[in-house]
Amino acid sequence: MPPVIELLDLHRVYPAAGTPVHALRGLTFRIERGEFVAIMGSSGSGKSTLLNLLGCLDRPTGGVYRLDGVDTATLSPDDLAALRNRHIGFVFQGFNLLPRTSALENVILPLLYSNPPHAFAEIRGLAEKVLRRVGLADRLDHVPAELSGGQQQRVAIARALVGSPSLLLADEPTGNLDTATGREIMGLFRELHAEGGTIVLVTHEPAIAGQAARVIRLNDGLVVYDTAAARV
Repeated sequence: MPPVIELLDLHRVYPAAGTPVHALRGLTFRIERGEFVAIMGSSGSGKSTLLNLLGCLDRPTGGVYRLDGVDTATLSPDDLAALRNRHIGFVFQGFNLLPRTSALENVILPLLYSNPPHAFAEIRGLAEKVLRRVGLADRLDHVPAELSGGQQQRVAIARALVGSPSLLLADEPTGNLDTATGREIMGLFRELHAEGGTIVLVTHEPAIAGQAARVIRLNDGLVVYDTAAARV
């Protein structure tokens, strides 16, 4: 079985008036199924660029990115979007929930675009199940304004999980939460990892990164530290 993520000499260069900006300068690493990896780096290190590439929201300038064995460079924009929707779940710092829509409806919506209308009962059951999994069985009909920050992030995690993705990408998922609630959310990520989930979490906080099983640190578009290599 191929790794979930395989990068080979990955580059991303942004054109600019004058000198082009080399955001990523030849990254090569793999993330195997079931790993929990934190990507660290200061502002300008390339971690946001890397997250966009891993999430198939952008394409590399050079090198190879394989997601579940598929070379993303060979795909049309529509095929790339289909791969992203099928294989990747996103969790954002700002939750990105629809404000007038219940927790259940926020989780159901992504599935409506990829399933026939007659499957709605099945979709609803799946959404209810994943909301129960993240501890929100009693909040299904609540809109985001009626939920705490931690509960909103749990809805966002449920929405990311409902399609059974190969990869969960989390961008500073505790950044808008207080310390205690952030610990709760990280506990949920650790549970998901223990159940076999593949998680890549972007953070600038060492205490958050330290809860992952592997840490990759970027600086100036290069990998300067990888605990997987350090263990060899």
